[in-house]
Amino acid sequence: MLASPALPIILVAILHLTLSSIATTSYPDFQLLNVKQTLIGTKSPRPLETSEYHELANVSESDQGKWKLKLVHRDKLSSNNTTIHDHGHRFHARMQRDVKRVASLLRRLSGGASHDGEAAYEVNDFGSDVVSGMDQGSGEYFVRIGVGSPPRSQYMVIDSGSDIVWVQCQPCNQCYRQSDPVFDPADSASYTGVSCSSSVCDRIENSGCHAGRCRYEVMYGDGSYTKGTLALETLTFGRTVVKNMAIGCGHINQGMFIGAAGLLGLGGGSMSLVGQLGGQTGGAFSYCLVSRGTDASGSLVFGRGAMPVGAAWVPLLRNPRAPSFYYVGLSGLGVGGIRVPVSEDIFRLTELGYGGVVMDTGTAVTRFPTLAYNAFRDAFISQTANLPRASGLSIFDTCYNLSGFVSVRVPTVSFYFSGGPILTLPARNFLIPVDDVGTFCFAFASSASGLSIIGNIQQEGIQISFDGANGFVGFGPNVC
Repeated sequence: MLASPALPIILVAILHLTLSSIATTSYPDFQLLNVKQTLIGTKSPRPLETSEYHELANVSESDQGKWKLKLVHRDKLSSNNTTIHDHGHRFHARMQRDVKRVASLLRRLSGGASHDGEAAYEVNDFGSDVVSGMDQGSGEYFVRIGVGSPPRSQYMVIDSGSDIVWVQCQPCNQCYRQSDPVFDPADSASYTGVSCSSSVCDRIENSGCHAGRCRYEVMYGDGSYTKGTLALETLTFGRTVVKNMAIGCGHINQGMFIGAAGLLGLGGGSMSLVGQLGGQTGGAFSYCLVSRGTDASGSLVFGRGAMPVGAAWVPLLRNPRAPSFYYVGLSGLGVGGIRVPVSEDIFRLTELGYGGVVMDTGTAVTRFPTLAYNAFRDAFISQTANLPRASGLSIFDTCYNLSGFVSVRVPTVSFYFSGGPILTLPARNFLIPVDDVGTFCFAFASSASGLSIIGNIQQEGIQISFDGANGFVGFGPNVC
């Protein structure tokens, strides 16, 4: 978050969670955005030093029914020889990936599509169309875990919309560049290939068989893919060791996965990390995505002990057509403490599995259906008439020229969840810099489909907790 003397006061004002659906008058109707401090945060972050790699791998708390890992921003990986140092270029690259991410999610929900003339792979419980956080300069989040015995430390991108855990493996017939040496199963005493007759192999639709071993193949929405052997392996999270995890050992991998060794799926399906851990963590995990432009680390915590007291809890909704995704009920939007005149039906998940609101770590920018977005944006514009406008940029149509300002007063932006809870966002989560000279944009976009997606920009700095066993997602009370 912003490093300023007034930080504690500002946080109290901007991160306000309540279980009352009627006490909207208690909200401050405006807040201050520290323009100068936010622009300082657009400078290229300091890369991780070698010593910090080892520190990240060893940071874990395993007491009080939970274990904790550090989350780091993609830009901090020190192997970024090709890192884009200019914020404007990083922003445009991130938005291009975000468009692909959203398009692939929509394609998946509509039943998938063929890839280069090949048959479509329907992998409901074993993957999603993911392009998140896997290219240089992207704004996604990574954890460092150990793979194999002895454990080999690897960076893994986390993805709440995916149900697969996979790493690149030797022998690498085709691999992209990653930060660490590619994992070699021959050096691991705990690596065991999964047989074709195994029930684990049966969980993958269109799985293959080669030399008696189960083969997997996951195609992603941007044309990227990973292919290899399904295996049981030991994963180490700090001081916590988990044996016999089903992972993909990818020997043929292509796409935008540069830097990370693989993907750590946190989705709602049985083959995700959360699904496989099951009773060990009670289906519970929590994360705090560190705000962009800071040297701080976020956190990923597993276990019942990770569930905070004082959070605003919202029921999780399940969509049989997309079991990986975490849906929440959203009833409306607010600007400046005033509810935007949009019907609750526009956010509803239908009985046929269409529409609804998904929480997604892999999407950067929150999307709303066009009708809702237009009303939301217009309400924001009407309350920011005093700010100098700038031309739209990339996927954003509402931008401001804030160069020369130290701070600006902006209306609050709130999500009204079904059942009462209201989340009022920090200003830096909805008015973001798109260059390093003072152009800021309203960080939401419209979607031609009925699906709404709450992206990671809007989630940053707020503790998000998933209680899968009891069917709730919590917001707050902590900030990071």
